[in-house]
Amino acid sequence: MRQNPQTAGRLRPVDLARRHGLSTQAVRNYEAAGILPAAGRTVHGYRTYAPLHAAALGTFLALVPGHGHATATAIMRAVNRDDPAEALRLVDESHVQLLEDRRTLDAVERALHDLGPAAVPDDGAGPGAMFVGPLSGRLGIRPATLRKWERAGIVTPRRDPRTGYRVYDRADVRDAAMAHQLRRGGHRLEQIAPLIAQVRAAGGPEPLAAALRDWHDRLAARGRAMLAGAAELDAYLRERERPVRAQGPHRPQDT
Repeated sequence: MRQNPQTAGRLRPVDLARRHGLSTQAVRNYEAAGILPAAGRTVHGYRTYAPLHAAALGTFLALVPGHGHATATAIMRAVNRDDPAEALRLVDESHVQLLEDRRTLDAVERALHDLGPAAVPDDGAGPGAMFVGPLSGRLGIRPATLRKWERAGIVTPRRDPRTGYRVYDRADVRDAAMAHQLRRGGHRLEQIAPLIAQVRAAGGPEPLAAALRDWHDRLAARGRAMLAGAAELDAYLRERERPVRAQGPHRPQDT
């Protein structure tokens, strides 16, 4: 008797689980989530899986490192409902996001480089500090823009106790200059604010060198993981595209 790929080579849930160091409950959860095709059932109601299910599980686990759990789940659901176009669209979106992350990293590095070691002038607000007018003039932006950046959490000026004017210390001047560079590169305020927070947490741009190297490494690892996931996904798609072979009902032989 010949069987189609979804029924050939019966496997138990524990067989799939052990292969990847998972629990049998995890395998059942993946099936319920649509990550695996629906399981077969024995006459007694027990789940049975086939090599196609094992391929689906391996594909999902290969996709997760590059695409994340949610996107990998969406990709597998699309494939299992015979919508490969949607699955490939989701893969494309992940690649677009990776490219955008690379561009953001490049912009951050350029912005930090452009800050340079130049000393911040003292305009009477204190050593290295500036009032809003001189700072906006130095950057070539309007004072209202600095106030908008303040509301976004990009700069955090203090108030002069005598005049009530905003005073931007050295860190604020640095952060405003970096934000200006990133804005010129087309980045939105909601993208810039967390990057500025990283600079502050590191104590300035110099200690960020190790963080930037780590960022590069993580992007490279994500790209490699996407390649590995793509190979598994292609193999799974090919397995699903194999023609279903005709099979008759299985009957016990006469004795």
